[in-house]
Amino acid sequence: MSFSTAFNNIDPQAFNAYVFWSAVLVAKILLMAPLTGSQRFKNKAFANPEDSGAVSRKLKPKLDDPDVERVRRAHLNDLENILPFFVIGFLYLLTNPAPSLAVNLFRLVAASRIVHTLVYAVVVIPQPARFLAFMGAMVPTVYMTVTTILHFL
Repeated sequence: MSFSTAFNNIDPQAFNAYVFWSAVLVAKILLMAPLTGSQRFKNKAFANPEDSGAVSRKLKPKLDDPDVERVRRAHLNDLENILPFFVIGFLYLLTNPAPSLAVNLFRLVAASRIVHTLVYAVVVIPQPARFLAFMGAMVPTVYMTVTTILHFL
């Protein structure tokens, strides 16, 4: 298959879903910084002296607040899992998948990543909620990865 043929065969419905859900996930990642900031202000847990000075000159930097660290870990988990999805989701489109399957895989990844953040950093829910949300995105991402590898083998 030639380079141009691979791109010409991308289904518009699947491509639109990929672009839409990727943009939703970018927005989700971007919202993690204000969420971290709100936890820092709420708990007066600033990482730098110049940041805490805006609230009180008496505050010392605090790097171990559990609420701030929980949001930071959720943000890091997003970066470790959503960024690979951006790459493999696009490459998966080049395998000419069934549009309904591709659309639903993209939806599942996005919904699972949003739920993961909600149960991990916003309203903490005990396990297995976070694990299930994590796997809800991991399984389709691995499926797309394996499918893409096998297609281009």
